[in-house]
Amino acid sequence: MLTGGCHCGTVRYEVAATPFEPVLCHCADCRRVSGAPALAWFTVPAGDFRYVGGAPQRYASSPRASREFCGACGAQITFAETALANRQIDVTIASLDDPRAIRPEQHIFVRSRLDWMTGLDLLPDRADDVPPPPPEHRG
Repeated sequence: MLTGGCHCGTVRYEVAATPFEPVLCHCADCRRVSGAPALAWFTVPAGDFRYVGGAPQRYASSPRASREFCGACGAQITFAETALANRQIDVTIASLDDPRAIRPEQHIFVRSRLDWMTGLDLLPDRADDVPPPPPEHRG
């Protein structure tokens, strides 16, 4: 059983099936709804996904799909193509309690990928708890 939820904890869910098609999506819609350069998803049968806390908000993000998110913190939770909504649902990997449990296996909508996404593993690392040095003041 996989569990997850939104950033503020208002919306919680459970997944009772083995996920399939874990992807990293580069489409412009995913970028805009998340504010991130890409969004990681996995797919499960719709009947094996259920909310166990809170109620998400839903909106039609395009003529062919809808998305669900937490109305309190805005965290993206699901994506469903209208034609497939009764059969399968996509869930954001990063909303899992343990997002390391599922690793994307392919990139999708790569024609929309931001060109600077290539080679990011070459950037220098900085520990989360070490602030950057303040800029020098030249007066």
